[in-house]
Amino acid sequence: MSLREWIIDYAQGCLDGQVVACQKHKWAAQRFLRDIEREGTDAFPFVFDDAKAARFLFWMSQFRHTKGKLQGQRIDPHPIQVFVFANIYGWVHRDTGLRRFRKAYWQVGRKNAKSQSLACVGSYEAMAMGENMSEVYVGATKAEQSRIVWNEIKAQLAGCADLKGKYRVAYGKIEHPKSGSFIAALSKDAGKTGDGLNVQCGIIDEYHAHETSEIYDVLVSGTGARSQPLMVIITTAGFDLSHPCYSVEYRYVSQILDPDSPIENDEYFVMVNELDKDDDIKDETVWEKANPILCSYEEGRAFLRNELKAALDVPEKMRNFLTKNMNIWVDQKDNGYMPLDKWRACGTDETLDLGGRECYVGVDLSTKIDLTSVAFEFPLGDGRYVVKHHSFMPEDTMAAKRRTDKVPYDLWVQQGWITATDGAVVDYRYIQAYIREMERKHGWVIKEICYDPYNATQFAQEMEAEGYVMVEIRQGVRTLSEPTKNLRELVLSGRIVHDNDPVLTWAMSNAVERADHNGNIMLDKAHSTERIDPVAALINAHVRAMRVEEVDLNAHILSDDFSF
Repeated sequence: MSLREWIIDYAQGCLDGQVVACQKHKWAAQRFLRDIEREGTDAFPFVFDDAKAARFLFWMSQFRHTKGKLQGQRIDPHPIQVFVFANIYGWVHRDTGLRRFRKAYWQVGRKNAKSQSLACVGSYEAMAMGENMSEVYVGATKAEQSRIVWNEIKAQLAGCADLKGKYRVAYGKIEHPKSGSFIAALSKDAGKTGDGLNVQCGIIDEYHAHETSEIYDVLVSGTGARSQPLMVIITTAGFDLSHPCYSVEYRYVSQILDPDSPIENDEYFVMVNELDKDDDIKDETVWEKANPILCSYEEGRAFLRNELKAALDVPEKMRNFLTKNMNIWVDQKDNGYMPLDKWRACGTDETLDLGGRECYVGVDLSTKIDLTSVAFEFPLGDGRYVVKHHSFMPEDTMAAKRRTDKVPYDLWVQQGWITATDGAVVDYRYIQAYIREMERKHGWVIKEICYDPYNATQFAQEMEAEGYVMVEIRQGVRTLSEPTKNLRELVLSGRIVHDNDPVLTWAMSNAVERADHNGNIMLDKAHSTERIDPVAALINAHVRAMRVEEVDLNAHILSDDFSF
């Protein structure tokens, strides 16, 4: 059987159930079969070259496992590796013979030979691809991370007797003297992101950990002078959906695979191995979807059983199990306060009629050069609350804050979620005027304005002079623990309603909590690396709103009027 025939059989097996595969894996198989049907046409000028695909797989098989139960044994490419890399290296342009795929993205669970696969790619591109003076870079934000694949390449080469004397390691580079090529690690924290790169192959390991696309962009921009460069990302899922791996790449490659999507990119290979939305993590029969290699031997399945048990016993471990082992994106940071999927589920795009309703206002004045936030909370009397928010930022500092905070403040101003105030500091009179305007414009009945007393003395005095009831919310765990817990419980039970405000959602994703030895919690401003002012304002309002709602609910119960 030729390699082409084997891959066709494998792809068909994904579609008919012989191969355990998630939806995106099936789409990748369907994409291959569709391309085979139209190969070499004017509309699709690419052909599958068995010899070129086999050449890479042969190269991979010349190395030995460097760790694990197979350490010292030759690599026998697993079917998923054969499918992925035969696609990447087998498809070429019918006229030029140059490779079709210039980019590749493979998302797969931990311990599925990610580093091993990338190492084989790196050494092949530098030493066997046939390109002279190839520059191969392993990119990461941290030097330690960039060295993982680089060290794996070094270890694989050291274990291959046939390559002895054909390469050298010097000054942080693995050099191939015959072709003038080299392999180097590239990281942001080491300051090695320089211009002038001539990239034949860029490798990104664990892209989910990159806060920005800076390293990726540097490598892509360095490929322009090459005739057939390759950018490869292999990653697990992560737990910060604002990072570019999810917010840009994963969403884009998912569209490339989806046969119903209008998005097409014939030069981008994609494979995603993940659990499907309705899969039960306790069902061992679905684990192979995210772990095609790990689940191919009993020790691998035993490892997953132990990881699952630990995650079920210690809830704090569940996030890592879902992202690293089941390859499911989870939007929750270390000690994250709010599960973002639950928060988003409370959002609505419908216009809510709140005219004439009572509300509680929460204010977080912060410092005058940063984000200052106001939240409105409306108890509906049936156990639900509607929450709305608005923030203010000095116009003169916005550009700098946009760069440091890495969020589109300017866009949010255009959309009306933030007001840009004149000058370099926020004049609190803007906040006072905004509260009055919302009350007048919408007929809201403001019962109380709840504020953090820090920096707020004059603000409180002036608003009180206008007739508002001002309530000081002390920022200690005794005051804030119960409201902070209660707000999360309301979100988890679907009893918060919000208007999909992106600023409030962003702040909610930033919020982390700290707990004392008695289990009391509050938001941890000291360890929240990004802004949480809108959430702090909301919790200030909730301190008072939840008390009134409890009274209202009790009144409904006593009068036999309560329904929910």
